[in-house]
Order: sequence, then structure tokens, then C-alpha cells
Amino acid sequence: MTMDTILPPELVDAARKVVEANLAAGRRVALAESCTGGLVAAALTEIPGSSEMFECGFVTYSNDAKNGMLRVSSDVIETFGAVSVATAWSMAQGALDRSGADVAVAITGVAGPGGGSEKKPVGTVVFARAERGADPGHVVADRKDFGDLGRGGVRLQAALCALELLLPPTAAEGAEEP
Repeated sequence: MTMDTILPPELVDAARKVVEANLAAGRRVALAESCTGGLVAAALTEIPGSSEMFECGFVTYSNDAKNGMLRVSSDVIETFGAVSVATAWSMAQGALDRSGADVAVAITGVAGPGGGSEKKPVGTVVFARAERGADPGHVVADRKDFGDLGRGGVRLQAALCALELLLPPTAAEGAEEP
């Protein structure tokens, strides 16, 4: 069956796995996206039946939006930067707090072509996952340096990583490493 989609096939395939696995697990998910600009939400909503597991997505591109919509502290952003584990973790927690979801994933990064620095070059993306009822001291976050793949390339790789983080533990453990 071919799908009518404008998104890359690999992104739609990854989203289908996430939708099916979360439906099977009875989990609802939320997103807090920055550099991906809603791309992960777009991928999930390409899949029929996603409304049963996808709660909501926050596209908080500016620092003011991160602060206003997700309650990411201005101190966190000023101290660690918008592209940091601290900010991504706060975004994920904020999305979880402001939704009825069981799990939330946040993505923040430097897609390019500008905006990079020596410490956070173009292609730097930080991810975090927050789960309802989990130990708040257990931070699930990761920084990836994709390199300068071009703006679209960085955003695609970031979206694919975020989708992987949305897989329930049993589905993720059974997945093959790329």
C-alpha cells in the first residue's frame, strides 16, 4: 500500500512503528519541538489511527515560547542555552505537565546554516524524554552531533531520533540498531 504523503518514506515508516507500538502499549504521547518545527508531529499524523495515541505537540521555536508555553525557566535558558540537556529536559517535562500524555519527547538544536558555535556547531541536537510517574531525578536526555547535513538533513535526522525515543521500552529493545 503506498501512502499519499509529502514526507520522506523513512520518516513515515518510523512514525508508523511509533504509532503502532504506542497503540499496542496503550500510551499517549506529546511533543515539544524546536528545531524540527513540528516535523515529528507531522510524521505521526500522517499515520491513520494516530489520533488514538498522539495527544499534542508544542512548537516552541523561540525562547519566549519555551518559557511561556512549557514553563522552561529563563534561568535555565540563560545559563545552559536553548540547545542543552537542561532545556530539552525542561521542555519534555513542560509538555508532559501541560498534556494528558504518558510520555513526552523534546527536541532542540541548531539546524543551520547559521546559528552554530564552537561548542554547539550546526548539527547539534539535544533530545529528552519525560514519562508520567517516572523518577524525576532520572533524566533521559541525549545530545547528538549530526554534523552539517544541511538544514533539511539535520531536521530529518533529529525527527528520526525523536521518533525512536517515543517507542515504548519493549518495542525499542526489539528494534535493530541502524
